[in-house]
Amino acid sequence: MAELAETAVMPKVITFLSSLLQRVAESNDSSHQLYPLKASIFHCLSRPTISIQNYLERIFKYSNCSPSCFVVAYVYLDRFSQRQSCFPLNSFNVHRLLITSVLVSVKFMDDIYYNNAFYAKVGGISTREMNVLEVDFLFGLGFQLNVTPATFHLYCSHLQRDMSIQSPLQIVFRMNPLLLQ
Repeated sequence: MAELAETAVMPKVITFLSSLLQRVAESNDSSHQLYPLKASIFHCLSRPTISIQNYLERIFKYSNCSPSCFVVAYVYLDRFSQRQSCFPLNSFNVHRLLITSVLVSVKFMDDIYYNNAFYAKVGGISTREMNVLEVDFLFGLGFQLNVTPATFHLYCSHLQRDMSIQSPLQIVFRMNPLLLQ
């Protein structure tokens, strides 16, 4: 029964997170036209053809990580963007930031996880790139990886609230942090 609940929860987390990241990337893409951006190691030369939603679903399908890792990855993305404000999340870097934040989250949160080569393959990048992205991401976070239960719940609530604002006519799934662990 727990497996059934977990399967039902994950698509909601993916939907919530991908919707939020899509809007942030689009907003930053349009503001990029007004203010030139600096490139980072996370930037691709062209926009990836896979959608954020499909990319997150792919990561979920193959990573076998706990659902809470996606919320913690969201916390890490937010921390990274606050600390690295000259590199806002956009459609050129969101995919690499996502695979890296999930990788770091999995390593910090789960007892059993796949190696960097596996995540590189899932993310469509080389193992060397994955290794470099991980190190750069960790330094960008200042190695601040701990997420308190209060912070975890706050980010779950933020995702839920964001989705209820985006689609007020739909019944919004209330995320229970205990189900995500």
